[in-house]
Amino acid sequence: MVIRIDQKSEEPLYLQIRSQIIAAIATGELVPGTALPSVRALASDLGINLHTVNKAYAVLRDEGYVLMRGRSGAYIADPCEDDRADRAQIELAKMEDGLFELALAHRARGGTWGEFLECAQRQAARAYGAGERSDARTAQASRDAQGENIERAASCEPAFKGGAL
Repeated sequence: MVIRIDQKSEEPLYLQIRSQIIAAIATGELVPGTALPSVRALASDLGINLHTVNKAYAVLRDEGYVLMRGRSGAYIADPCEDDRADRAQIELAKMEDGLFELALAHRARGGTWGEFLECAQRQAARAYGAGERSDARTAQASRDAQGENIERAASCEPAFKGGAL
């Protein structure tokens, strides 16, 4: 796996590292038990401070993607371990919160429900490797989803319980 960072990006370096490792896990490039480079080695390879890499690994550990084994280093975690159900519930709640916030921001800028659903579908297809679907199929699926969810929308409470944004 090759990790590339963009020093000019607004995204912090540790998040760039995190995102690339998660993408490699999602695509199967990194499988459970795979050792990650040591903090020092990766920092040296990327030409960045070792604390930046350490922060990326710590975030990945806290999110359950990586296991830290003391001096043995960091390894990709197995998502099938005992706490899988609890972790799945937590991740689902985080995803719902994030989607809710994105939907609110899109709506506040004058965006429509259909636009939001189409964009979310394209990104889900991209993430799951389904490839690009035709515009007609994407639009129809979006309309179908919107029609199915209109009744549910009034009664469905999002996971986001915070105050005003």
